[in-house]
Amino acid sequence: MTFSGNTADNRGGGMGSDNNSSPTLANVTFDGNSSSFYGGGMYNRTSSPTLVNVTFRGNTAGMGGGGMYNYLSTPTLASVTFSENTAESHDGGGMVSDHSSPSLTNVTFSGNTAGRSGGGIYSANFSDGPTGSPVLTNVTFSGNTAGYGGGMSNMYNSNPRLANVSFSGNTAINGGGMENYTSSPTLVNVTFSGNVATSYGGGMYNWNNSSPAVANTIVWGNTPATD
Repeated sequence: MTFSGNTADNRGGGMGSDNNSSPTLANVTFDGNSSSFYGGGMYNRTSSPTLVNVTFRGNTAGMGGGGMYNYLSTPTLASVTFSENTAESHDGGGMVSDHSSPSLTNVTFSGNTAGRSGGGIYSANFSDGPTGSPVLTNVTFSGNTAGYGGGMSNMYNSNPRLANVSFSGNTAINGGGMENYTSSPTLVNVTFSGNVATSYGGGMYNWNNSSPAVANTIVWGNTPATD
């Protein structure tokens, strides 16, 4: 099944899930959908969708979440690809996790673009309320671009857990691979290679009381080299 070329004035160009919805999607493609605000491909609010073998390609959001926007949601993604999605003016070219806890396994983010932060993923807890943090296992970030956090941006007490994750060839002003602001992710078996920051932190940029926990992680060949 393919959702292609659909447009929403507000949220969820391809599909929207709301009010404790739990759809299951398998072998589905979201291609070339757009939304004026959030979730060019898919928008989830207080929902728990399950996605297996799903592709988000070439979707666009005017503000955030080119591929997918999650708010107060717990989606489960397995064997999902986000490629060439765009958040034009704000965050999360591939995905936004807003007060949400998505679970990602065998997921790829490639060639996504955000106008501000998080070319691949933007994860944040913007204000008072329940906090959420993504869990990433066997995930690849390659060739994503943003102003800050080319591969991934973690903001406002978002503390994701990453295991067996690679960041390669991502680009940003600060944090070519990853940016952390008041956030402390846990990284195990993570590789940062060939990422580029035009200012600070080719591989990773930590600021404002961010204290990531890092184990068995490789940082090499990033620019600048002082990560």
